[in-house]
Parts: sequence; structure tokens; C-alpha cells
Amino acid sequence: MRITFYGAARTVTGSQHLIEVNGKRILLDCGLYQGKRADAFRINREFPFDPASIDAVVLSHAHIDHAGNLPNLVKQGFDGAILCTHATRDLCGAMLRDSGHIHERDAEFVNKKRKHHENPVEPLYTEEDAILALSCFTSLSYSRAHTLLPGVTLTFHDAGHMLGSAFVVLDIADEDDKRDLRLVFSGDIGRAGIPIIRDPQTIASADYLILESTYGDRLHPPYEDDTKRMEQIINDTYKRGGSVIIPAFAVGRTQQLVYALHQLAQAGDIPNMPIFVDSPLAADVTNVYRSHPECYDAEMRAFMSKIDENTDPFGFSRLTYTRSVEESKRLNFLNQPAIIIAASGMMEAGRVLHHLKNRIEDPRTTILIVGWQAEQTLGRRIVEGVPEVRILGEPYHNRARCEVLNGFSGHADRDELLAWVGAMCQQASERRLRRVWLVHGELKAQESLALALHDRYDLTVDMPDRGDTFTV
Repeated sequence: MRITFYGAARTVTGSQHLIEVNGKRILLDCGLYQGKRADAFRINREFPFDPASIDAVVLSHAHIDHAGNLPNLVKQGFDGAILCTHATRDLCGAMLRDSGHIHERDAEFVNKKRKHHENPVEPLYTEEDAILALSCFTSLSYSRAHTLLPGVTLTFHDAGHMLGSAFVVLDIADEDDKRDLRLVFSGDIGRAGIPIIRDPQTIASADYLILESTYGDRLHPPYEDDTKRMEQIINDTYKRGGSVIIPAFAVGRTQQLVYALHQLAQAGDIPNMPIFVDSPLAADVTNVYRSHPECYDAEMRAFMSKIDENTDPFGFSRLTYTRSVEESKRLNFLNQPAIIIAASGMMEAGRVLHHLKNRIEDPRTTILIVGWQAEQTLGRRIVEGVPEVRILGEPYHNRARCEVLNGFSGHADRDELLAWVGAMCQQASERRLRRVWLVHGELKAQESLALALHDRYDLTVDMPDRGDTFTV
């Protein structure tokens, strides 16, 4: 078996790992790389392998940095099956179409700005390309073994990261069927005790592990503490007469925020200010959420079984979901404080850019960061306090107040990752974890986690760079 790491290698974006085994090629995830625009354009458009040579894609979850380049893969010749959970398939039905639409609109916007002698920019893929890619999807239930390819059995287990998220177990027999090995790919591992979805499952044994390391060098504050901090930030911004802009993934983080804001509003802990989810995708995704109670914890299933406004976690009187462009534009002329949740989470595309453009030079504004900001993204520059940023090609003074809350993260922190790996190391077994590859993390986080894994479990740990290949 050969493993080549083509994405999320020493960075937190663009998940993509190629497994070559028994003469077949399996791609784990096919995510969009987000970062410096010129680099992102090249990396996303040019696959480092022939898409037609891939036999199957195994998708851990629907976030764009894991699933977002699938339409381009199909567009360039892939015609195999894309396997994922049922909820991930339904989420991708909304998310990939939306992504294609955004690529089309962004290309139109850039082309309007280009000079006559410059060649027009083509979108990475279109909404129609995304629809064609959806025909390749095959969905599976959790914990149901499935023959992926001859000698390769696939099983999904709940990763607890977002609706439908899974970690991947590949049980692989060699061509002579004399021995087998188990490769586990973590996808993104979630946190215990986060509302709405179930806690991450664990597995008792594995031979090899590809492990995310997003927060491998830090610990998260308790969810309850950051909910209290969010309450204070909203109240302080309201007193200044400003608005709170929250860039958030339309899937997972937006629903989590709406649920938390509902609780704060119901308790009277935040002012009576309007709350907008400015994302037609988030509205569609919320409907998908309602269709998959198998992913919820017991408390949320009980909560959602009631239908009146006060017990609907994703809808209440002061909350408005905006769909049309006209509705979104009207938010620019609000003459009162408001809370606006809009994608994208790293501020590289989507409607949040227009809200930032109109409010980032107002010192009364708060930009509330509730998710990871990859290097070279607009989100990272705002977190770092860069005094001038470019939004949609134009320079703006960064005068807004920036606040960061990590307690809402859907990613496990260092201790949670160590505990999750520890479940594979606890039981005496013929199958011992032999090697770990760290992905989906920046180098500093990986080095810290690698040291902890070696010290605690005596594991061999590698931190592959983009294009690195390992033979097992």
C-alpha cells in the first residue's frame, strides 16, 4: 500500500489523500484549498494525478475543505463512486451546488474588473458541474461494513464533528488474502458535549492512522464559557451602537450559533436586536438537519420533537433567514445594531465579504470569529489585526473590533485527540497501532501533537508535506 498526501498537508485546508492498494486507487476526501488566491486557483484547478485513474472516493464529511473540489474531479474525468454517509450526501446536494454558483458569480465579478486585453477568468466549476457530480454519490449508514473494492472493506463511524461526519475505517486484505491491515482516517474529530450532534465514537484497534491535528497544540475553553463570552460581546457591541458580523460555515457552525443565540434570547441575556442568517445555503442546510435525527444526541432529538416556536432550536421570532440578493443588500442599510451570520467561515468568498466591506471601517463593528482561519486567508489577516485588508479587490482600513471564540469549535483539541487515539492503544491485541500521519494542521500544532503521541503511546508519527508518499 502507498499513501500520498496531496492536501491538508501541514495546513488546515484542501483535504486530499491518495491510497494505492491491490492495484486500485482510493481518494480520501477531495476538498478545496483555501489560501492565497493565486495558489488556491492553481492547486484547485490542477490535480496532481489523473482524475480518471481514481477508482473510488471516500468522503469523510461535507465541509468545503473536504468535499468542495469533487465537481472539478468529476469534470476532469472521474466516474467512480463517491461514498459517504446519508446526511453528508444530502448536505453536499445543497453545498456543492451553492459552491458552483459562488464560483460562477466570483468569476463574473473578477471579469468585470479585468482590462480588455486580459483573458477572462473561468469558474473552477459551475452549478451544473456540481449537479453532475451528485450522480456519483453512494451513501452508507454508520457502522455498516461495505465492500468498497476487491479486498477493501469500508466502514463509517460517527466522528461527532458535524452532521453526517465520519471517520473512515478501511480493512484491507492483500492480493493473496494471507494477511490484512486496518487503516483509519480520522476526517475531522469533534468534541464531546457539544450541542446538537452525538459525541465522537471510538474504535478499539488499528494498524495505521491518518489523524487531523487542527488544534494539536492547544486546549479549548468549555463550550459554556464561550457562550457566556459571546453574550458579553453582543451586549458590549450593542451598547456601542454597532453590529456583530459572524463569518461561519453554513453547515454545522451556523446551526450551532443559532441554537446558542436562541437560548440567550429566550433567557433575556442579550438585547432585543434582529438576528440574520444571510445565507440561502444555511436555510437549505437547516432543512437537511431536520431530516437526520439519527445524527443527534438524545437531548436534541427530544427538543426537536416539539413544534412550537419556543422549542424550535433553529427558528425564533427575532431570527430571519435571508435568501435573495435583494434581502441581503438591504442589510447594508440597517440603522440599528444587528447580528449577521454569513458564509464563508474563512471570509474567502460569499456574502460575508459584502458585509465586511460595508462595516469593517466602522469601529463600532465587532467581527466575531468562531472557527479556524487558515494561513493566507482574509480571516487570518483580520485575526492578526492587519491594519489594511483587501475585500473583493479593494483596500479597506481594518477598524472593526475582532473577537475570537474557540469554544464553539467542532474540532477536538489536543487532549481530546490524544484520548481518541488512546482508545486504539488501550486493549491488548494482535493489531497494534504502528504508525500515525498527521494532517489538517499547521506545523506548530503537528509538532506539539506528535511529541505528545510519542511520549504517551510510544507511537511513530510523521508530518507529511504536500506530495510526500509512504509505502506500507
